[in-house]
Amino acid sequence: MRTSLYLLLAGALSAASVGGHAQSGWKPEKNIEIVIGSSAGTGPDRAARIMQRIWQEHKMVDVSAAVVNKPGGGGAISWAYLNQRAGDGHFLLITSYNIVTNHITGKSNLTYTDFTPISLLISEYIAYTVRADSPIRSVADLIDTLKKDPGAVPVAISSSAGGANHIALGVLMKAAGIDLSKMKVVVFSGTNESLAALLGGHVGLWINSGSANAPPFANGTTRPLAFAAPKRLGGIYASVPTLGELGFPVTANNWRLVIAPKGLSAAQTAYWDDTLRRLARSEEWNKELESNYFSNNYLDSADTRKYLDQQYGEVKLILTEIGLARSASGK
Repeated sequence: MRTSLYLLLAGALSAASVGGHAQSGWKPEKNIEIVIGSSAGTGPDRAARIMQRIWQEHKMVDVSAAVVNKPGGGGAISWAYLNQRAGDGHFLLITSYNIVTNHITGKSNLTYTDFTPISLLISEYIAYTVRADSPIRSVADLIDTLKKDPGAVPVAISSSAGGANHIALGVLMKAAGIDLSKMKVVVFSGTNESLAALLGGHVGLWINSGSANAPPFANGTTRPLAFAAPKRLGGIYASVPTLGELGFPVTANNWRLVIAPKGLSAAQTAYWDDTLRRLARSEEWNKELESNYFSNNYLDSADTRKYLDQQYGEVKLILTEIGLARSASGK
């Protein structure tokens, strides 16, 4: 995945205010549901709860908002839930890469074109992590081991085969000349399960985001070997190199996308465009993102749709190369 796709927010972010709301001609009249397709504590869930708190504390929306978790099927249950609410602007869903990859791999009939894209909100760059006491001390050790035997190091990913974490593994293995199809890759339903497999010694490598890695790394139970990021993340990860530094010029992230039901009016879309734009520009939001190792890659609804069109094509090429693209239905 090319670094040029990760569009960074301009420096004007810090100057904007969280107050005030543009007149779009529509505003919510009842509770807003922020739907999450994963369990509590995951990256999308943390982002949703930060968003909900800032909205309420700063009165960025005039009604209440509640986070509703609908885990299962790599996001499929949450998409089906949202898909039943066409034209209703009181429902938003923070979803991930899976809304593209599950369609390409044939696991879901629904994709981003079945909804109203509202915003590319944040991105999470992906790490390659071992247990703290692992004999694998570096990416070089990992690659040397896998070149001798691709099945020597079982890998844990979540929450879907062909998802962002799987792609992150695939792009590194392709760069290193290792056949991904010969590796032992175990797909878990969520972050907690995949981490437990690593800590229990059932797998030797864990692929996940910086936010998921932070707690076990901070308490000394895991050790990230590298990040698939364009630059070091800083903070507790200041000493963790990027793949580019180690001779593998690839990046991989899991973006967090805000979508709404299909059939929203222009006024409804404009309202959420304005609300998410002000959130993305707020100082408090950006401080929260930094502390959670999220990257602010905000795009509005129109640019999000263009970005997803581009991502769909590029991700399909990657999944085809690693033998996981099975959908023949297109978009």
